[in-house]
Amino acid sequence: MNYANIKYCDIANGTGVRTSLFVSGCRHHCPGCFNSEAWDFGYGEPFTGEIRQKILDSLKPSYIAGLSLLGGEPMEPENQRELLPFLKEVKTLYPDKDIWCYTGYTLETDLSEGQRAFCEVTKEMLSLLDILVDGRFVEEEYDISLRFRGSKNQRLIDLPASQKAGRTVLWQDDPLFAGHEINK
Repeated sequence: MNYANIKYCDIANGTGVRTSLFVSGCRHHCPGCFNSEAWDFGYGEPFTGEIRQKILDSLKPSYIAGLSLLGGEPMEPENQRELLPFLKEVKTLYPDKDIWCYTGYTLETDLSEGQRAFCEVTKEMLSLLDILVDGRFVEEEYDISLRFRGSKNQRLIDLPASQKAGRTVLWQDDPLFAGHEINK
């Protein structure tokens, strides 16, 4: 797996101050994408052990709230397979830090068993994530006032609450969707 960029001390892609990893490779090719150069799986640099360690070290300070995964597309099956061991290490070292993941795939369809982005590690990867921002970027629904997403169709999903409830539960801190649940 390659990565396109890493932002240390990022405040735009989740709550608090975060480290954000932008992976390479995306099959969505959404019109108006802010990171179209990262569509190519070969773009950027290899995600080596040295880079992993640098990210792990960046998460250590108490003022860092967590890790955000963006792209490209973190939920492309080949990226999931590479990210899973890394996310396990993040959760082991920093159990109090949260992990956000931005994906153009949708939880109930694309990331469900038998669907196009589902692979042998998807369930385990989803179990390590705290917030899933799902849905393709739709240029016609772009709204700069939205919190932590680019278009109105995208959702901020509380994955631990969703897994516990057995249905999709939107992130409660999101004022647009606070208190709403989606039945599966």
